Amino acid sequence: MSNLRTGFWFVLVGASAAFTHLAVFALTESHLWPEVANAVGFGVAFGVSFAGHRWLSFQDAGTSLWQSFRRFAVTALAGFAANEVIFVVLLRGLGLPSFLALFLALVLASAQTFVLSRLWAFRRGA
Repeated sequence: MSNLRTGFWFVLVGASAAFTHLAVFALTESHLWPEVANAVGFGVAFGVSFAGHRWLSFQDAGTSLWQSFRRFAVTALAGFAANEVIFVVLLRGLGLPSFLALFLALVLASAQTFVLSRLWAFRRGA
């Protein structure tokens, strides 16, 4: 699969997962601390992200489904850790509105997720 096609699907799947994350955050934020609502959004979006990346972005992966799932879970958790740190700094440190802080955190953490997904979680050929 070409890098252009991989990039296209990565952006589309990532945008779908980010929208899911933001929607769940919006629905839960009034009931939870923003940091917890962020975690709930991540949990729901994880399923969207894994399925889309496994079968669309990196369909030529040279790893088994189970191996990809385990590796992607580590990758996604690393991305969420970066997301949460950035989110807290923007929200609590700089006082940005929660939705804007989360959006920026998602954008900034996505590059890390792409690199780890491409080079490790869904590595081509084995």
